[in-house]
Amino acid sequence: MNAAARYKEIAEILRGEIASGAWAVGDKLPSEPELIQRFDASRTTVRQALAELRDAGLVRMRHGVGVFVASPRVVKRLDSRERLSRARRERNEGAFLAEAQVQGFAPATSVRVWFEPAQDFAEVFGMDETAEVCVRDRVMTADGQPVMLAVSRYPREITRGTAVEEEDTGPGGVFARLEDLGFPVTNHEEIVGAKMPDANEKQALGLGRGPVLTVQRLTYSNGHLVEVNDMVMPAESYELRYAWDAD
Repeated sequence: MNAAARYKEIAEILRGEIASGAWAVGDKLPSEPELIQRFDASRTTVRQALAELRDAGLVRMRHGVGVFVASPRVVKRLDSRERLSRARRERNEGAFLAEAQVQGFAPATSVRVWFEPAQDFAEVFGMDETAEVCVRDRVMTADGQPVMLAVSRYPREITRGTAVEEEDTGPGGVFARLEDLGFPVTNHEEIVGAKMPDANEKQALGLGRGPVLTVQRLTYSNGHLVEVNDMVMPAESYELRYAWDAD
């Protein structure tokens, strides 16, 4: 049997076992060495078989952790007026938490914060390229499955030394802290797109060959741009929703 036929055979066996319930959603598949031994196959062949399952949306690969049975869940992004409302902020419900509560999945967010020169964002913020921005980098998961990457940038002339630059920004989140600083959120603009993921996005989201949705949100306070948030979501597991009143 040639190599191509062999990896497809292994993929089909594993596909059948997943369909039969041998592994439930979220279960970790046997390790590469275990599969190599079980199927008497090379590492390359086993990896090709797992990639076949990943590309079919049946498993997700978490770098350095393992391969897990994927959830069929599709996260439905609430209408922006609802998910970003002041009422939800006052109840300490961030946008992603709001979606979790409505749809019944377990949310989690990991946060990293750092500072860097504005560079490519200098023009949109109306600042010098060497001026610093605060970067908040988040990975959102639903039931343990990564479903969104979000990177927000804020001018440090606003955020320097404040809770916006902490991993935990406190009740109401960043928008509440901006309001505390005299920058109440007054309006948003979102630019929606689609693309093929880069290598880092593939790894972070456990993706195969499928596309991702992109949303860039610009947040203003009385005409002053206070946040640029770049979001990336797997097209197969995220649904965007918008609503507006007719004329």
